Amino acid sequence: MVNQVEEHDRRIVVGVDGSAGSRTALRWAMSQGRLTGAKVEAVSAWQGPPVYGFAYGWSPSVFEDVDLAAITGKMLAEAVEDEAAGRPPAEILTRVVHGHPSQALLDLAHGAQMLVVGSRGHGAFAGMLLGSVSQHCVQHAPCPVVVVPPTDPERDEIGSRR
Repeated sequence: MVNQVEEHDRRIVVGVDGSAGSRTALRWAMSQGRLTGAKVEAVSAWQGPPVYGFAYGWSPSVFEDVDLAAITGKMLAEAVEDEAAGRPPAEILTRVVHGHPSQALLDLAHGAQMLVVGSRGHGAFAGMLLGSVSQHCVQHAPCPVVVVPPTDPERDEIGSRR
């Protein structure tokens, strides 16, 4: 029988979109990476805005001065830097990819130990629901998925009461 750990590269993939929920997921993934010796691969995906009007003979709008990949990369670098500050070091790789976030995360999760995503926290009822990316990842991931709930100010980083 093959050992399950040997089948995976020692990598935790975490989705980061700059939101508070994704930053909480990033902190959780970094803590898990330190505990298990796994590399953390922080991933941000970007897509160009949809183009409307072309079918009606209008010229599509072009954002000539906007480099979405660079903006996404800057956001990712800042999130990693902010969340790593003051914490024990973890090996963190960053990756910016073009495409839909859920598909990018699923593609990169092949062979990983786990995929980590944040959930939405919009109050009592809505807070029980997963966001569309986290829901899609839970349903289709090729590895275990951890959905990290929003941080509760009455709890510390790992969810224990203060």
